[in-house]
Amino acid sequence: MTEATDTRHMRAALVLGRRGQGNTWPNPAVGCVIVAGDRVVGRGWTQPGGRPHAEAQALAQAGAAARGATAYVTLEPCAHHGQTPPCATALVEAQIARVVIACGDPDTRVAGRGVAILQAAGIDVQTGVMQAEGARDLAGFFSRITQGRPELLLKLATSFDGRIATASGQSRWITGPDARRAVHAMRARHDAVMIGAGTARADDPMLDVRGMGAVNQPVRVVVSRGLDVPLASRLATSAAEVPLWLIHGPTAEEATIKTWQELGARTINCPEDAGGLDMAAALQALGKAGLTRIFCEGGGALAASLLRARLVDQLAVFTAGLALGGDATSGIGALGIDMLRAAPRFALDEVRPVGGDVLSLWRRA
Repeated sequence: MTEATDTRHMRAALVLGRRGQGNTWPNPAVGCVIVAGDRVVGRGWTQPGGRPHAEAQALAQAGAAARGATAYVTLEPCAHHGQTPPCATALVEAQIARVVIACGDPDTRVAGRGVAILQAAGIDVQTGVMQAEGARDLAGFFSRITQGRPELLLKLATSFDGRIATASGQSRWITGPDARRAVHAMRARHDAVMIGAGTARADDPMLDVRGMGAVNQPVRVVVSRGLDVPLASRLATSAAEVPLWLIHGPTAEEATIKTWQELGARTINCPEDAGGLDMAAALQALGKAGLTRIFCEGGGALAASLLRARLVDQLAVFTAGLALGGDATSGIGALGIDMLRAAPRFALDEVRPVGGDVLSLWRRA
């Protein structure tokens, strides 16, 4: 196989892996392509709930054609027994001749052991093909394994002067229908959608994915120190049907906690810091619960607390062509920054039009 051929097939495996994003947590969303000669004989990606794995899917499709073939996998094949046998062993038993891997797996149960199993069986292994792209796709899983917390993308939808609501509080709709549809697509690719209690009270949102066909709904996470979200809200009345997790402080009343639990919500008690809830601890708790990718939709106070704690990994900013002025609500609350060097900085990834609005994507510098 030439380098160009390896890149082409790995790119296809990465595209397949993205199909699982938002559906596989706590497992990574992996893609696999099996190639015999110049023919693709098997394709697979991690299925909802994390099983079956991508390699198992692709091997089942390839059947006997896998013998002597090359497998392209976006993450090192697993080496441990869980609900299913190790994927590295499955590749060996299928008599795959060569395995090309984008990224190694930092999970201590794997971490080179998958490669070792393959090599011990005489399989030619090449690693690092399209590694940067693979690491970007798997960043949420890597973050949970190495830092204990999910990757977090903060979404803002603002006027071009950075406002998210008028002085009277009106916020629907600043951006247009195309931008709103793009937001639903983003929700669908994440394990959870997060907002603060202020947004929950002001907007009464559902935080579900709509207009995308039949999808697994992301977990809805509301950060509310005192659990002061109305019990008549759409979040509350749908808690038994769509997962709802509430992050609250130690001062929340036990009766209120119990009421939310009886409605079907999961409650997570987190410590407080000088600025309110300790968001670093909150994300650690969400990582422990298995989440790998969080899509945060604000509001301003929650956005500020996440930025102050350096917990925002990516920014998606939808900018509309209107101005709301200095008396309108800012998209980000007070950060207490005196010097420019103290400001959180992000590197621009992409800018593109979305209907009549502009989407800019940023990564933490």
